[in-house]
Amino acid sequence: MPGLEVVEICAGAGGQALGLEKAGFRHRLAVELDANASATLRRNLSSGEVVTGDVADLAVWNPIEHLGVSLLAGGVPCPPFSIAGKQLGANDERDLFAWSVELCDLIKPQALMLENVRGLSMPRFAGYRQHVLDRLSHMGYVAEWRLLQASDFGVPQLRPRFVLVALQNKYSPYFSWPEPVGAPPTVGDTLRDLMASGGWEGADAWARGAQQIAPTIVGGSKKHGGADLGPTRAKKAWAELGVDAMGVADAPPGPGDKFKIGPKLTCEMVARIQGWKAGEWEFEGRKTSRYRQIGNAFPPPVAEAVGRRIHEALRQVGERRDRTVDVEHDPIYLALRKINDFMSHRQLERVLGRSLEVHELERAISDLSRDFVIEINDDANVMAYKLGPFKAFTGQEGHLRNEIFLKHKARIS
Repeated sequence: MPGLEVVEICAGAGGQALGLEKAGFRHRLAVELDANASATLRRNLSSGEVVTGDVADLAVWNPIEHLGVSLLAGGVPCPPFSIAGKQLGANDERDLFAWSVELCDLIKPQALMLENVRGLSMPRFAGYRQHVLDRLSHMGYVAEWRLLQASDFGVPQLRPRFVLVALQNKYSPYFSWPEPVGAPPTVGDTLRDLMASGGWEGADAWARGAQQIAPTIVGGSKKHGGADLGPTRAKKAWAELGVDAMGVADAPPGPGDKFKIGPKLTCEMVARIQGWKAGEWEFEGRKTSRYRQIGNAFPPPVAEAVGRRIHEALRQVGERRDRTVDVEHDPIYLALRKINDFMSHRQLERVLGRSLEVHELERAISDLSRDFVIEINDDANVMAYKLGPFKAFTGQEGHLRNEIFLKHKARIS
């Protein structure tokens, strides 16, 4: 299957794009909201068209024009699931995960790859994940989630990413997740040459003291101030590596420079920490924009590792194998969906085939009610629950997401 093509949504500055190119995919289209990130993509992508705008707006691009593309990929917004945020999930106007999944029903790509933050793997989103798996199965895909550590793929950083891969049934037996490649380089080894590039005499000593990997780079958003390297805990970890995390430098340290904590990182240094190699990608925009583009990216080596396995599966390389895929993330959601009527505590226990503690049920219903409409009936003093519609934006014209998005568009990133 020569010339496997990818349509990439919420493409950012191209961390995933570069990884997929290295994995053997050619871009047919990349869609991105931010103008500076779009300019970065246009400057660096070796193939395909780049369009700028709301990815859910049919005036920006028409999904049906890409029917049957090899791969649909994206790094949809993280704030709806971030542990550092409110974890609004389906109620966050930036949530495009469910919408991206529904694109498979329109485009019918041979494979889907979506990445997001570790928060999406938490129990809070078990029902959300279950809904996604159910929808993809209904569309004829075998889907699986996997929490991948960027440091397992040569990236000198603590950066867990929660990745969803789905393949049409005929390709699924050829897919397997990539294996770790070994210990990553340290921050000191990664950045020594850049720290010395301005003539700073302390670069070697600094590198010897920075023999750990970095905390997670935090790109931030337009809703919050300028560029720095993260919250208090991250700043403390950076200080232990001899890095001043209170901002981003315009240039590497120079001759005679002395620091209380250590030098600040430049955007080029942050890109190295994210997995970009020297000179392989140039970022457009002012410093804060460049930093956000880099900091919010999917590390290219991780995207490449997963992309290679998808590429091999689509070419049906290797032996077919029986894959054991975890298809159950939320048994209470599954029980409510199966019966599709009001169910009491005792009825749920019978369907589950086990006892169900009151606090467990209450927590599950509370979590589900944040992403689904849950009807509650307390007739005869017996509480009963019924699973209603999914609240997430999946393309509905009248969904509240559209109104909120237009209102806050300038601040969404």
